Amino acid sequence: MARSTRRTKKKTQTKKAKKRVTASAKKKATKKKATKAGKKKPPKKAKKAGKKKPPKKAAPKKTKKKAVQKRSKKAAPKKAAPNKAPSSRSAAGSATAVASTKITSIAGIVRNHAVELSGKVALVQGERVLTWRELYARACQMAQALRASGVGAEDRVAFLDKNSIEHFEVFYGSGLLNAVSCDINWRLAPPEVAYIVNDARAKVLIVGQDFVPVLDAIAADLPHTKKIVVIGGHPTNPKFESYESFIGGHKAVDPGVQSRPNDVAFQLYSSGTTGRPKGVMITNQNFLGLLPTAIDLWKFDSNANNLIAMPLFHIGGAGWATAGQYVGCKSIIQREIDPAGIVALIGAQRVTHAFFVPVLLQFMLLVPGVDKADFSSLRLIAYGASPISEQVLEASLRTFKCEFCQVYGLTETTGVVTMLMHEDHDLTGPKKHLLRSCGKPAKGVELRIIDNDTGRAVGVGEVGEIQVRSQQVMKGYWNMPEETAKSIVNGWFRTGDAGYRDADGYVYIFDRVKDMIVSGGENVYPAEVENALMKHPAIADVAVIGVPDEKWGEVPMAIVVRKPDVAVTEQEIIDFSREHLAGFKTPKRVSWADALPRNPSGKILKKDLRAPYWEGRTRQVN
Repeated sequence: MARSTRRTKKKTQTKKAKKRVTASAKKKATKKKATKAGKKKPPKKAKKAGKKKPPKKAAPKKTKKKAVQKRSKKAAPKKAAPNKAPSSRSAAGSATAVASTKITSIAGIVRNHAVELSGKVALVQGERVLTWRELYARACQMAQALRASGVGAEDRVAFLDKNSIEHFEVFYGSGLLNAVSCDINWRLAPPEVAYIVNDARAKVLIVGQDFVPVLDAIAADLPHTKKIVVIGGHPTNPKFESYESFIGGHKAVDPGVQSRPNDVAFQLYSSGTTGRPKGVMITNQNFLGLLPTAIDLWKFDSNANNLIAMPLFHIGGAGWATAGQYVGCKSIIQREIDPAGIVALIGAQRVTHAFFVPVLLQFMLLVPGVDKADFSSLRLIAYGASPISEQVLEASLRTFKCEFCQVYGLTETTGVVTMLMHEDHDLTGPKKHLLRSCGKPAKGVELRIIDNDTGRAVGVGEVGEIQVRSQQVMKGYWNMPEETAKSIVNGWFRTGDAGYRDADGYVYIFDRVKDMIVSGGENVYPAEVENALMKHPAIADVAVIGVPDEKWGEVPMAIVVRKPDVAVTEQEIIDFSREHLAGFKTPKRVSWADALPRNPSGKILKKDLRAPYWEGRTRQVN
């Protein structure tokens, strides 16, 4: 634009000069113009102009080429070895172009880092290691394989396996096509897996070797799926192509498809604790509302070593992994939950960052020798997805000796919407009460607490439903417009969680609204009762549910997991709770369990615990 304006001025002034001045005056006018153009030495200007003027459009191209060449010093050479980096000019050019701009999509992460961090390690799983350049090449091959199988923009690609490098190849490969990666909870039964694959209308299904029996049970019932691929190959059925064969027959060429902010990038299914699973559509824009937090508050950088321990079919795993990869850090992949293995891995891989659910922290604290393990590399542990007892939190702070950050969020909010920062983790001082809080709203997040009966905001200390408005709020539920409309009202997402705010703006989660017990007209929030009971020295784990009662409608009942070799009676627990809680909150009954059923995010499956007590009733309240 600047050159064009200058040329226009030059033509106008020359025409005027022809009418008013002599030949010698024209020279003076030319010098005057050169001065106006910002050049103090006219002879040098003339030389430069002489070089640039003949190819008028070449100058900007030349400048752009130099910039690209300068960046490409870090990039892979064009004649890279197979499976090392995209060998074609189109793939390299696509990556370079994105590298010069801000990351605006999930695909932009791998495109950018393949250039800027090409030789840096991106993924580690056991002995396997991939650099960003190699990950990009594999993702490009995956994109081409998916395209050859009929996958286009916004089509779903289903993935069924435990945490693995292949997850990221499919995740980014789908992104390069503007397709949607859809990870499935591998703990589900075959009919549940089939339901999700069919609901997503996945054109391609990629299955890990461990789940071949699930595939065999459902393969005939997947009408929308045109291609099924098995990681490691199917042991007996050759019609299912092996993963390496699937991508190995394609060149590492970036298809160059660009994504818009509101395009869906990832689809996760809700845990289904209250009904059939719902496909949560997470867009590029949703992710990019969260990802800057990795730098600003979690102190990620490209030298961090991020532990990926939580399942990648859960936002706590996938969101956490993507946040670290956004800044280019190394991701250390733990295939499945193994408390002792994780304790050892932290020291062996010099892990700096990790996200755990409270129950995993609890199990890690029980690992023999945990007090002697090497945690010196740890910078920060984030935790959340389910309530944590003060006892587990205090022990974790003392054991791991790093910064802790509590996070609260949901799949529908692309994860984190509130954070309790490390400075608010005060074990003995005046802020100790904040350990029960989930912190304050994150940057860019609006949060309000509403009385669902009146629709009005409640006051300080009053319990209501937590509602969130943010760039992170999902696009909606896949093919469920009515459910979406119920959940997102005027831009506010209804979390279904009951909570309150204190005078300083800290948020406290009381419970799920649906888990609330109404006993004799009084609201009882199980999480509050559970937190009190966890202080009993004989209780290892506990869940509180509402059970029918002829007098009060329903009453609290505690299901207790006792600590090993510790004796305790039902009456002792009831008496203990009465010392810490109001009478109507005190459990009226206690039952015993060896373990509590939990979903992959660590949440107790209270629906399963309640079922025997409400069997035969048409309503789940009394």
